Amino acid sequence: MPAEHGHGHGHVHPVNFDPTAAEPDHYDPAPTAGRAYRIGIGGPVGSGKTALTAALCRALGDEVNLAVVTNDIYTTEDADFLRKAGVLDPERIEAVQTGACPHTAIRDDITANLDAVERLEERFPGLDLVIIESGGDNLTAVFSRGLADSQVFVVDVAGGDKVPRKGGPGVTTADLLVINKIDIAHLVGADMDVMTSDAHRMRGELPVITQSLVDTPNAPAVADWVRSLLPVNAG
Repeated sequence: MPAEHGHGHGHVHPVNFDPTAAEPDHYDPAPTAGRAYRIGIGGPVGSGKTALTAALCRALGDEVNLAVVTNDIYTTEDADFLRKAGVLDPERIEAVQTGACPHTAIRDDITANLDAVERLEERFPGLDLVIIESGGDNLTAVFSRGLADSQVFVVDVAGGDKVPRKGGPGVTTADLLVINKIDIAHLVGADMDVMTSDAHRMRGELPVITQSLVDTPNAPAVADWVRSLLPVNAG
């Protein structure tokens, strides 16, 4: 019988010590025909999710018809950052306030995010791509396949080179793992050889990209990966 733990809010969760196991997905994958392709970007607080989202907007904004949904617990800070950065028309950016841990809105109850996507698709008919940025969460936070067609998980070297080998569904199951801020690895004592080899070992054939948005502000490798997914001829 699996161990259980409560949070004092009327229900319990089974404890699963498999570092690759995700929570059950309550939603079936959403049909893709006739709608924008949806890419979810998740990762821990401060890993660079918003900066990556901005970089992808700069790289792809002139090629594809795109929009963004951001998630924050209490604020609209990430959406405000993107609007002030001028990477997209402000009307192409929708903010979701989750009011709880961000994984609740990207995995457990995706209604608010789906509503935000729907508003964007009504506002901008013919969207090719919607990027959905999660609020900062832990290594278990993955998107429901009912919300995101593909998932990017972002970690950064400041968390230490141990992060990939700690596993978690974000690291092991996301369609793309991005190791961010490699320009400061030497400042924080992170061994990039260890970090990348552990990431590949944990992920098998799934891709890993290392990047510095200081050195490559438009995230060219990630942008190329996104282009490869889109059912349009981007560029």
